[in-house]
Amino acid sequence: MPKATTSTFRVSPTSAATRPNKKNGESSSSAAGASGGTAGGARNHLFDTARFGQHILTNPLVAQGIVDKANLKPTDIVLEVGPGTGNLTVRILAACRKVVAVEMDPRMAAEVQKRVLGKPEQKKLEVMIGDFVKADLPYFDVCISNTPYQISSPLVFKLLSHRPIPRCAVLMFQREFALRLVASAGSKLWGRLAANVQLYARVEHIMKVGQGNFRPPPQVESSVVRIMPRDPPPPVKFEEFDGLNRVIFSRMNKTVRANFKAKGVAELIERNYKTWCAENGHIIEDGFDIREKIDMILLDSGYADNRAAKMDVDDLLKLLAAFNVEGM
Repeated sequence: MPKATTSTFRVSPTSAATRPNKKNGESSSSAAGASGGTAGGARNHLFDTARFGQHILTNPLVAQGIVDKANLKPTDIVLEVGPGTGNLTVRILAACRKVVAVEMDPRMAAEVQKRVLGKPEQKKLEVMIGDFVKADLPYFDVCISNTPYQISSPLVFKLLSHRPIPRCAVLMFQREFALRLVASAGSKLWGRLAANVQLYARVEHIMKVGQGNFRPPPQVESSVVRIMPRDPPPPVKFEEFDGLNRVIFSRMNKTVRANFKAKGVAELIERNYKTWCAENGHIIEDGFDIREKIDMILLDSGYADNRAAKMDVDDLLKLLAAFNVEGM
């Protein structure tokens, strides 16, 4: 896996990449939640924010509120994804031992480094330039991010799979994505994303952030969520849990039995089952029919006529266990 480059900048005061944004006043950090397009045709003329799906957070009260919700300790190491020009970073540095900031845009990385140049906080800041999704992450206790919208889902699952398990993550997302993360079974937004995330973490919506808090203003509203990973995590293979969810959430309002009868599903399960039998020395009986086997498991589990839209994480785990008992 390629590593993001760790760099310490020595920035010239006259560098074009580090001139202060006089129009905005306070330097600020990259924010999540929208496409590269902007409302009203507004553009950020200092940085190519559209290229990385970023919008600059300009409201210091919102920035401080995000940091406060992380409940940082003086001994914490904080991972910040997309620090932008440092509006959040300087507040995080004041509350913790160290900040590791991962930034894709070298010009923004230079700007955030300039914010602490010659100050005591300079020794507490480490900047990694590169793609967060591809980076090997160091140890951290808490993650804070104004997330570029295009990496929202990869960021969440990369954090949940990180070891050691972080204490929490306070993340800003596009409002719709945030609401899908916190959705409960039976609600309109409940789906595979919410089920997969809530298996490994508790998620809560903590703050709405309007378009006017950014420059350029995004075309959508944003929200901040707090994710608290379960420690220890449940002893469930994510690939199996997600595989089950791919099947039954493909048509959420169909019965579970109907979804398992969809084209290609039985054939895929049969291949996997035969592999398991070969690895475990299990002999497949003559006349074996995978469709009958699946139907039997669904009926015995009691979930054959349930619909994914109404099934919570516990229901999904029980259904997965019923298949696992049969080597599937």
